[in-house]
Amino acid sequence: MNMLESAQEMIRKSSTLLGWSDEKRDAFLKPKHSHSFTITVDDDEMEGFRVQHNDNLGPFKGGIRFHPNVDKDEVTALATLMTIKGAAVDIPMGGGKGGVVFNPRDKDEAYLEEVSRQFVRNLKDDIGPDIDVPAPDMNTNGQIMDWMVDEYEKLTGDTSKASFTGKSLRNGGSEGRNQATGRGGMIALREYFNARGIDPTTQAIAVQGIGNVGFYFAQLAQQELGVKIIAISNSKKTKYNPDGLDFSDKTFSKEVIDELDGDELSSDELLSIDCSVLVLAAMEDVVTADNQAEVQTLYVLELANGPVTFDAHKALVERGIPVIPDVVANAGGVIVSYLEWKQNKAGEHWEEARVNEKLDEILSKAMKETADRAQQDDISLKTAAFLIALERIDAKHDR
Repeated sequence: MNMLESAQEMIRKSSTLLGWSDEKRDAFLKPKHSHSFTITVDDDEMEGFRVQHNDNLGPFKGGIRFHPNVDKDEVTALATLMTIKGAAVDIPMGGGKGGVVFNPRDKDEAYLEEVSRQFVRNLKDDIGPDIDVPAPDMNTNGQIMDWMVDEYEKLTGDTSKASFTGKSLRNGGSEGRNQATGRGGMIALREYFNARGIDPTTQAIAVQGIGNVGFYFAQLAQQELGVKIIAISNSKKTKYNPDGLDFSDKTFSKEVIDELDGDELSSDELLSIDCSVLVLAAMEDVVTADNQAEVQTLYVLELANGPVTFDAHKALVERGIPVIPDVVANAGGVIVSYLEWKQNKAGEHWEEARVNEKLDEILSKAMKETADRAQQDDISLKTAAFLIALERIDAKHDR
């Protein structure tokens, strides 16, 4: 079961609990708009698309991926999850996602800029501060967003810079953006521990994925919660130290795993490490029905999008392993994107402390609501998050 199938199955389950008809459910599952177009650079033709799933709560919101394997199903799944995510954490944003099918790693800056500008030209009338506000995602960054917002300004005359988020600081970006998703995961875990009366200083944590999200989660969780990070991995290896890996003086880079003192294991061994919390911060569909039995942990924290399939989630919950869901736990990035949009709309630039304070306020409230609903209805945390989200979306008429 892939990420799209898992997301749709979770919506089917949750909508049934809410008493939705099949027709109402199917109408929700279908994206409101799906745009496809061709981008041509140096005689290379590549497919581009933008899926706009639902905007009942506010403008479509979601990233843009540059990747040779990105496809419409993946983007539709991510757009659907963005709809749920925005509603689950109660921000006035809907769900969207976009992509261009090519490998950006072997292209020069001029090529990437042209792809970025053509992406905007193809969507000029379908995006904007009050319609759809894209952001960076896989293989896109602040520079690419700067090119895109510049192109949008040239085409429309809009100077608010609220048409895209994840921009560079010099171009209307927000403080705190780089750490936002990792920080959000730390806040979600902290609130879950608080709800259960768990002392974080007694918890040993293994983190799959030492990209931006996994690194900042590990560093902040160690600094602010006092947890022990005993293992962390990338696609090639795992660093393991039962006494704890020290992130205190580390700066994020692709090579930072080599600076950590610990035994080197294979990357595959991370999932089966005996720990208190397994943090999944790498890719989608990592824990499946076929390998979920390898997971030896008390709790799972989803920091990637859709890292646990629907069937695997069901099996983990039946084994008594709660899964803190991605639609809340990894919402830090979209929350700070929303805060960037607010700053742009108001012509403001907030200090990092204010951004982090607002992020904490929004996410801690969402995590508490999710934990309370799960306990009240005797359901999983993920089901609780989806129920809350669907109720909020349903309460708003089509915009």
